[in-house]
Amino acid sequence: MILDVDLTSEVPIYQQIHDRVVEAIAAGELADGDPLPSTRQLAVDLGINFHTVNKSYDQLRRDGLLLITRKSGAVVRRASTAGFAAAWQARLKTLLAEAIAHGLDERAVLAHCEETLKTFEEVTA
Repeated sequence: MILDVDLTSEVPIYQQIHDRVVEAIAAGELADGDPLPSTRQLAVDLGINFHTVNKSYDQLRRDGLLLITRKSGAVVRRASTAGFAAAWQARLKTLLAEAIAHGLDERAVLAHCEETLKTFEEVTA
C-alpha cells in the first residue's frame, strides 16, 4: 500500500493517513484482513514521527476499520460499528453545509457526490 501525504498541507498528517486508508478500503485496494505497516515502519517510510501514525491507526481502530493486536499488528477490519450511521450523517451535514456556504448549489453538490461514488462502484456492486 502506498500512502500519499502532503507534508505542506493544512490538513494534519494523521488525518491524511486516516483518510487515505479509508479511501483505499472503500476502493477495494485494502481488503478485510490485509495488514498495514507497523506504525514505526510507516513513520520511517513517510519521514514523520511514529506517534502521528499511531494517532491515525487509533482513529481507524475507533472507527471500526482496523484491528490492532500485538500478535498480528494492524489489519483491516471492515465492520460496522454501533452508531456509525448517525455519526456519519452529522459529518455529512457539515460537509454539505460547507459546500453550500462556498456557493455550490444542490445540483452541483449532487453531481460531485455521484462522481465521487462512481470511484467506489466496483467495490459496492
